[in-house]
Amino acid sequence: MQSYAWWENVILGALLLMVVLWMQSGAKSALQRSKNVPSDWGGVLLPLGFVVLFVIFLIVMV
Repeated sequence: MQSYAWWENVILGALLLMVVLWMQSGAKSALQRSKNVPSDWGGVLLPLGFVVLFVIFLIVMV
């Protein structure tokens, strides 16, 4: 696999910096809004539990 030329690295770095700066304000406002919302861990843990049980079921079936 070839490494990038120096000018390609500069362009990729500039693009990455632009994307980070572009998304910074949206991420900051999303974090502010999330502090005012009640947490809903049941909505995360229930599907995650089903996935864990399904994986255990698949392992037991082998």
